[in-house]
Amino acid sequence: MAFLPDEARSLPPPPLVNIGSVWLGLAGWVAALLDNGFNRRPVIRAGVHRQILFTTVGWFVGYYLAKRTQYVHAKLDRELLEYVRQHPEDFKAAGT
Repeated sequence: MAFLPDEARSLPPPPLVNIGSVWLGLAGWVAALLDNGFNRRPVIRAGVHRQILFTTVGWFVGYYLAKRTQYVHAKLDRELLEYVRQHPEDFKAAGT
């Protein structure tokens, strides 16, 4: 997948219930409700299958965004620690 490099597979997966999944799942559900309202259908009772679909899509997009964020932060940490390892004279221990 171009969105997430293969080296991201070595990281532990984020929890299924994370803040991104919850918010985007809620946004998907609200989008389905708004679609019903704009098309003059009963807001909650009509298109329950669309509500479930939009919520599910939002949930998985949030999950993969959390996974991508975790990968980007791990990559940044790895690069910073490599820099510190290569330049020990710039990072002396406190008190010495």
